Amino acid sequence: MIGESNYALVEPGRIVHSAVMKDGESRLTTGRSRVPIAKFFPPPKSSKLRGCEQVAATCYRIRGSGIEFLLIRTRGGRWTFPKGGIEPGLTYAQAAALEAFEEAGVHGRMEDESFTHYVRRKRTDMRTSAGSDDKIVVNAHLCEVLRLGPPQESNRNPTWFSVQKAKNRLQQDRKSDNGAQLAHVIDLAVARIQRF
Repeated sequence: MIGESNYALVEPGRIVHSAVMKDGESRLTTGRSRVPIAKFFPPPKSSKLRGCEQVAATCYRIRGSGIEFLLIRTRGGRWTFPKGGIEPGLTYAQAAALEAFEEAGVHGRMEDESFTHYVRRKRTDMRTSAGSDDKIVVNAHLCEVLRLGPPQESNRNPTWFSVQKAKNRLQQDRKSDNGAQLAHVIDLAVARIQRF
């Protein structure tokens, strides 16, 4: 609908539900109004692709010092966005909201549509040098964090970072092309948030 934007809301006791806002209504604590959501990279609709796709929650808040992003630690110790597989029966936004809640304890507002995607490579067989790289498309959803609770998964260490520090953390201990992709997600998120 023109003039309205859809968001998935993460609330205590519920996974998510959709909310429709008219233009001019604000979801940001700064009092700025939002613009209609544009689709940058809509997720593929084919159900057979869901197995090689994941969702990520690009979680943010606005403070007096600017935009901050919430990152978590992987089991290997690298910083990343809360992300994971797409649970059967959930939309992409609902799956992203569930990952944000489980891995970072996020309660907030999740955009229904993905604002970008990136490709992640996962090594299929580490025991042999002939192991292949599987490509996984990760659909990134913007999530405005309203509050944090304790994460359901331990050792994730959800931490807030400024824009530049988030980009630096995402590039640490990664191949340069992978780190650059993740840093670019931050750049796209910042541009989108500033347009609100």
